[in-house]
Amino acid sequence: MQPVPYCSITDKVTRRGTISDYFGYFSFVAKKSDTIIFSSVGYKKSSFTIPDTLTTNKYSLIHVMYQDTIMLETFVIYPWPSKEQFAKAFVETPIPNDDYKRAMNNLAREKLNERMEFTPMDGAMNFKWQQQQIQNKLYYAGQYAPNSLLNPFAWAQFIKAWKRGDFKSNK
Repeated sequence: MQPVPYCSITDKVTRRGTISDYFGYFSFVAKKSDTIIFSSVGYKKSSFTIPDTLTTNKYSLIHVMYQDTIMLETFVIYPWPSKEQFAKAFVETPIPNDDYKRAMNNLAREKLNERMEFTPMDGAMNFKWQQQQIQNKLYYAGQYAPNSLLNPFAWAQFIKAWKRGDFKSNK
């Protein structure tokens, strides 16, 4: 016999209830002659009436619940009436030529070379940049990152780059 975890316990008269814990234990306030209903998924619903001959204000109970297993017949749902019709429809489905042509055009060697020229970083460089960002975030964790606005050396580098024309458009 195993405890039933998270079983719903309700008083039929007052409609108050509780749920058992993982080990099947619960605490519940009820009066004499109240009917307590136990229910849980996979078990038959059962009830227990508190005896009216109680002499104390506490009552301990081990209530047995029986499994309620319903076996359903296994079935498979197909979008076609039969496997043969599905196979035929799958094989005979026309593939649009425009999609295929577009895909082949995008995979052409000259298109790939053209894209590679205008892609600033490859995968390894992107990974390195991301790792540097993580490192910077960890380096300054718990404090403010420095601000180069008042740094004279940063201003000197900026002015030199401006004079060299580093910020000019390449158009």
